[in-house]
Formats: sequence, C-alpha cells, structure tokens
Amino acid sequence: MMKIDKAPVPLIVPNPDDPRLTQSVTGTDQTGARVEIKVPMERPLTLYLNAQEIVTMMTIGDYPEYLALGYLLNQNMLKYNDVVTEVEYDDDLQVVVVRTSHHTNFEAKLKKRTQTSGCAQGTAFGDLLEAVESVALPKAELRTSWLYQMTQTINTMPSLYLEAGAIHGCVLCKEGTPLCYTEDVGRHNAVDKIAGWMYRHGVDASDKILYTTGRLTSEMVIKTVRMGIPILVSRSGFTAWGVDLARQVGLTLVGRTRGKRFIVLAGEERIVYDQNLAYVEEESAKHKRKGEGGDD
Repeated sequence: MMKIDKAPVPLIVPNPDDPRLTQSVTGTDQTGARVEIKVPMERPLTLYLNAQEIVTMMTIGDYPEYLALGYLLNQNMLKYNDVVTEVEYDDDLQVVVVRTSHHTNFEAKLKKRTQTSGCAQGTAFGDLLEAVESVALPKAELRTSWLYQMTQTINTMPSLYLEAGAIHGCVLCKEGTPLCYTEDVGRHNAVDKIAGWMYRHGVDASDKILYTTGRLTSEMVIKTVRMGIPILVSRSGFTAWGVDLARQVGLTLVGRTRGKRFIVLAGEERIVYDQNLAYVEEESAKHKRKGEGGDD
C-alpha cells in the first residue's frame, strides 16, 4: 500500500538481475544445439479507479503503482490537480487500486477507445486529442552536447533489454543526465511509469527530455505533451501522424539518434548546436539496440 504524500525522489534505473522480471527457457539454435536464454515476464495487471475497473494491462510487473498513476494521467482520467488519497497494490491478485477524494465514473469513456500502434495492445481514448490541443509547452532548449551525453549514457547502462531483449525503454533526463529509466513489454507502459513517478514525486517537467527506444508515434507524442515535457527523443523513427501532431503542439521531435546521427522533424527552434562532432564517437556494436535495421 502506498499513501500519496511528499516523498524523496528516488533514482530509477533498470535492474536486469531482478529474478521476477525474466524467466529462463530452453530451445534450439540454428545449428540444432540446445540453448538456454532469458525472456521477459509478461503478467496481467488489472487497474481500478475507485470502484470501477478500468483496464487489464500486460506488464513485466515492476512499479505497478507508478504504472497505474501514469496510465490514468495519460488517458486524461486523472488530472494533475486531483487529490489521490491512496494507491493499493495486491501482488497475489495482480490488482492495483487508485483512490481519489472525488467521485469518478468513466463508463461512457471506456466504450470509446482506439487500439494504438503500441505493442502489448495499447489503448487511447477519444478525448485525448482535445486534451493536448490546449497545452502550451515550455520554451526549453536541447543542446546537442546534452543529446550525445544522454544517448551515450543510456546505451551503456545495464538494462533488461540487453539481458533478455523483447523490451522497450523510456528515460526521463535533465540535460544529459538520466533521472528515471523504466522498461516494459510495451513502450506505452514504460512512459506511463515515468508519468506516475513524476506525479508521485512532484517532478517539474518543463526542463526535462523524454527518451524512448520505440517509434515516435501519435501515442508517444500525445503522452509526452500530456506530461508537459517539451522534448521527445528516440533512437527509432517517426510516423507521419506523430510528426504532424508534434508540429501542431510545438513539441521538439528528434529521431534516429544513433552515434553522431539524429534527425529533427518538429520543434527545431529548441536545438542548440554546441557539440563538435569530431569529438563524438560512433555507436559501439556491442551497445546496438532496437531500431538498428529499421524504424521498429
């Protein structure tokens, strides 16, 4: 059980050694030899808002409280000025309950939802576009020196992806320093955990950068804007609607960030080119991650 009150801000980083997050399985490789590998766990987590069942999510199972809060915030079912009185997680039942001081009823909204491009069956509800149209993002900047420092740090950190694959990561950064690094089977879960972490600890979004290993889709743009973060970066590529939305709302959108390379398709005015590329190394082969051969 977690009470919602003031608390120290913890640094969140992946823990690939956590035995709850992976399972060892045996199989055969291309030569017919027996092999044993680790694969990520995938567990159902049912979310209730007060007495109403909202959704069952497939997740690796870490940080269920952050995931629940972030999901509700990013789906516009919870406002940032709402009073959350309690978040209760039952590991045996795989249920998390978020309780608020005010009555909630989203029966009509739950009937109007769209399956998104996110893996693990992401969903978005019909009023999200209206919710982001009125958001005014802060006038932050992204120095290229921060961008290269950030991507180099993230690519060389221990992670569940490097341990077991089949996983997405999202990282909240300030300048070039990671503050909160979450992973999950779907990038929408990973970003929701960051949203919940920020809400739980009152983290200011105005000077932050959100990094993701996944595609820059409309869903990722909407969630980033909902969180009030002005800059979204990915090592992967873009979708047309993601770019259109980013341009409409003034979000800086940076993709295909690998080694010295990156492409900016929205919010270019925030970029400060202060890094001499002669001093930037290309990405080491041993740290290559999802998105190398394409834009997945």
